Amino acid sequence: MTVTQMPRMCRARRAPRTAVTAAVALLLTAALSVPAAHADPPGLTEDSTPPVHIDPNDPDLRMVQGAKLAPSKVLNIKSIVETDDGSERRQDTNDNVTFALQAEVLFGKDSAELTPDALSRIGTIAAEIKKQHATSLRVFGFTDNLGSAAHGLTLSRQRANAVQQELAKDLGSSVGFQIRGYGEQYPIADNSTEDGRKKNRRVEVSFPRGS
Repeated sequence: MTVTQMPRMCRARRAPRTAVTAAVALLLTAALSVPAAHADPPGLTEDSTPPVHIDPNDPDLRMVQGAKLAPSKVLNIKSIVETDDGSERRQDTNDNVTFALQAEVLFGKDSAELTPDALSRIGTIAAEIKKQHATSLRVFGFTDNLGSAAHGLTLSRQRANAVQQELAKDLGSSVGFQIRGYGEQYPIADNSTEDGRKKNRRVEVSFPRGS
């Protein structure tokens, strides 16, 4: 091998590493640029406290010598059922039940006045609330990202108020409410498509699960 050949071979060996580095950089850029969606709004917390204390030094565990038991935690099991047309979605977790109704089945366009079809759907939710013996409800309104953010906040709050008022007629004064309008915050779908925006225009009613 001559001296003049060595730099060429070094460059040839470095080329694949450069390509791999570029690929990794692209993947990291793509991961970091994904919008933060599908986040739960404030107030929807799940209890992760272990129900039973476990002694990591208990000899009955029969662990391999030198092994240590990892901290115990509760896994939150989430079940989501959605209608075929996507107009209604029910989410069950360890601690909460959440109903999400698309704005199109509750209101007219850019309106906070409930439609006749909305009353029967809200009545179904009220029946489930009674079944779970819930006394504390959260009613949150959301919009898509079209229009001004200020208008979305106002409209989402007005729609949440309308649903709360209808629920209160059926549930009485023994139930307390948290009412929020979050506008375009906390999307559950992609706002770049009409199907996604349709899902994001919604009112959510959530409450603790019964024992």
